[in-house]
Amino acid sequence: MWGWTYVVLLGVAVAASETARGEWWQVNIAQGPVRGRRHPSGTFHSFYNIPYATAPTNGDKFKAPLPPPTWQKPYYNGDDLIICPQSEFGELMPGNTKAQEDCLITNVHVPDTEKENLPVVVYVHGGAFQMGVGEWLKSTNLMKNKDIIIVTFNYRLGIHGFLCLGTEDAPGNAGMKDQVALLRWVQQNIAAFGGNPDDVTIAGFSAGSTSVDLLMLSKSAEGLFHRVIPESGANIGVFAVQSDPLQTAKDHARKLNFTNVDDIYALEQFYKTLPYDVLTADAFMDRTDSTFVFAPCVERDTGGEEFLTESPLSILKRGDYKKVPLLYGFANMEGLMRINFFELWKSRMDEKFSDFIPADLQFKTEAEKEKVAKKIRRFYFGDKPIDNDNVLRYVDYFSDVMFVYSTLKAVKLHIEAGHNEVYLYEYSFVDDDTPVVPYTDVRGAMHCAQTFAVFDGNNGTIPESTLTEEYQSMKKSIREIWRNFIKTGKPVLEGSSLPAWPAVGADMSPHMSLGQKVELRGVLAEESMRFWDNIYDQYYREPIPPPQPSPKLHSEL
Repeated sequence: MWGWTYVVLLGVAVAASETARGEWWQVNIAQGPVRGRRHPSGTFHSFYNIPYATAPTNGDKFKAPLPPPTWQKPYYNGDDLIICPQSEFGELMPGNTKAQEDCLITNVHVPDTEKENLPVVVYVHGGAFQMGVGEWLKSTNLMKNKDIIIVTFNYRLGIHGFLCLGTEDAPGNAGMKDQVALLRWVQQNIAAFGGNPDDVTIAGFSAGSTSVDLLMLSKSAEGLFHRVIPESGANIGVFAVQSDPLQTAKDHARKLNFTNVDDIYALEQFYKTLPYDVLTADAFMDRTDSTFVFAPCVERDTGGEEFLTESPLSILKRGDYKKVPLLYGFANMEGLMRINFFELWKSRMDEKFSDFIPADLQFKTEAEKEKVAKKIRRFYFGDKPIDNDNVLRYVDYFSDVMFVYSTLKAVKLHIEAGHNEVYLYEYSFVDDDTPVVPYTDVRGAMHCAQTFAVFDGNNGTIPESTLTEEYQSMKKSIREIWRNFIKTGKPVLEGSSLPAWPAVGADMSPHMSLGQKVELRGVLAEESMRFWDNIYDQYYREPIPPPQPSPKLHSEL
């Protein structure tokens, strides 16, 4: 069992603080007193780097999180940006970063207000499940109305968080179990900060979007939140869940020159003894099959408290999950996240397109795979070469493969399961400051562009007053939408200057277009949806859990 409860110290966690809200504010939580410091904006206090759980170490480092530490003296640790072990690429963060194995910390941002029972939003950071940090983006402007509490946090990443062998010491989904532990911490402690534990929204961008979408399906997280905002990433996406986690672990071990991969316990021991600089050496960002290798998995059911024991598609089809209001969408050029590979990949795609089809498709023969690859290529590129003249179709391809189709398919399954509170959008806003796509004069909204609109401009490094008036206006609108949803479960309230926004119906409409204008439109990406439905109905590769390992021999115990 990895579920655990906190021993509540000091009786109960109470909202009353022992120190007035001046420059410093002290709050008593279950673990002991914590201190927050007033933000330079003067509108909220920030409590940094509070341990919400303890990351197990050494041979246990792939297991579920342990209870957090406790203390008696007031706790404050706001000098460093603590991050989980990750690739060097992921460590390119602002501030004084400090990578450490025990990295399970949370940050709580509380507005300076006398109101209590405030709505809470928990943001899950992105980074392809390989990199990132809870405080990656700044939320100063989202908090200006002083009506919500924002919680960010770290979770284990890459192999550290998502090695999935199906053994006792590496069961899988450690990073997702960290996320569940954080949500349980919020339930236990957020009232002490003036938050309402019965009014929690989970939101996330990129891999964080996929995470909150998966949390919605996990029985281990049920009841810990009440609304969901996935921003560019779906639970049935190609990079959301490993197709065959044991094979993934074997293949990567071979790359690290380990050959005894068919002995599951030898394989487990190999990963246990790898130093973190080797565990995190590869960020897996250059995969042509649209995966990032180590990601959440379907776990083997051992009778414990697993995070996920069947495929997200199966759960959605059965409708066996708690349905909560869902604000769901993506940007119109998500595929720009692959634009840096265009020069390297365009000739490779032209020569052998089958190397670039998504990993969650499977085929009986290579001939069948080549036939389907030819069909997909023709849909996007016709009979033209994949070169500079077709860069927009390259972007469209990766948009659809990685984000658009899986999001719309999930919406369709939600509707068929009787979910009547799904609000769909496409973010397409651009202005003169938006870079043009290479080899074109076209601008598009990049991966997670809506997230950047919600958070501070340029992550707070320059005043938003220096942004174009159009972008400032869009930021104002999208923050209104997000705050409305966080507080009420509806993106547009009666009396708003924004268009009325009904939930998606059985005909897959409407959706809200968040572009130069905010306007309600009909069915989204209908042609590509039909095309990929036909492909996935025939060739989808449903993810499988690791097999049950053979019992250890007595001599190995």
